[in-house]
Amino acid sequence: MYKYFITSVFLFFAFAEASQAQQDAKQYKIQTVAFYNLENLFDTEDDTTINDEASPMMEMAEGLREDVYQKKLTNMARVIRKIGADKSGTAPAILGVCEIENRKVLEDLASHQLLRDYDYGIEHYDSPDRRGIDVALLYKKSEFKVNNSQSRRLMINSTSSGNRIYTRDQLVVSGELNGDPIHFIVNHWPSRRGGEQRSRPNRVAAAALNQKIIDSLHVSNAMAKIMTMGDLNDDPTNVSVIETLNAQQEQEDVKPQMIYNPYIQMLKDGFNTLAYRDAGNIFDQIMMTYPLLKQANQNGYFYYHAGIYNPSFMTNKTGRYKGYPLRSYNNGNFTNGFSDHFPVYVYLIKEETK
Repeated sequence: MYKYFITSVFLFFAFAEASQAQQDAKQYKIQTVAFYNLENLFDTEDDTTINDEASPMMEMAEGLREDVYQKKLTNMARVIRKIGADKSGTAPAILGVCEIENRKVLEDLASHQLLRDYDYGIEHYDSPDRRGIDVALLYKKSEFKVNNSQSRRLMINSTSSGNRIYTRDQLVVSGELNGDPIHFIVNHWPSRRGGEQRSRPNRVAAAALNQKIIDSLHVSNAMAKIMTMGDLNDDPTNVSVIETLNAQQEQEDVKPQMIYNPYIQMLKDGFNTLAYRDAGNIFDQIMMTYPLLKQANQNGYFYYHAGIYNPSFMTNKTGRYKGYPLRSYNNGNFTNGFSDHFPVYVYLIKEETK
């Protein structure tokens, strides 16, 4: 009888603890925020207002263009719907993109049979870039409500000639992700053409504009949730990111109105999003301000994990660039690949109310 009593008490408390654990278990909603350089997503028409003749699409025989364009769209859509799906179970709620020619290619992409069910909205402005490439933001209309968007012009001049360098604007989109106010900035900073050191001031200027945008958002709300993303043409450890943006490697070092960059550690760990001049780089990054970190104790969404989406089907299997992105074009020919960049992504989570 005594043994039975002890066993019963033990089972009672074990059951009580298990029940409490179930009650204490929190349920989280997870959303993927991603960025993808779509590598020359140009349509098949010659636009005389921009220099699209230099694009791989325009270098092809006219009779081949439509078939290549449709294959390119399919390959882009195939990747996009899988980014972050391992944890979220669906395509990204927010997707920044660059190297797109115009709004038409975005509409064609969003309406592709692999993506149309996600009902993506589009925020896009034409940039003054000489090649005619722009940045844009795609968002699920069911998850994100746009309250405001604007295109911020980057005004820089060549250090050698003094002439203006026509490059991409920075896109700023403010809205609510499932009711949680968040700002997104999409970037494609000036290239390294002419050499990294010689072109460095251009990217420092782009970082300075980015910081100015972030500061202006902080004026309105010192605890604003801001995510800045893009192809920076610089690594997370370059001056533009480390010094101009003052991005931090460790979450505990981030204070209010500062920025956390999870890709600093990834670069140090040997990961890459592209190969540039035979070396691996992480030019594609997503950073966030302090209120998106768990330590800020903010309500709503907070940072959970960052990654690079680089599955086997998107990589070169052999040769000089084994393990690097399987790009769409090589020497003007379509390879039926994807992009010369891997996409990057961040998971945001928030506790669901019972």
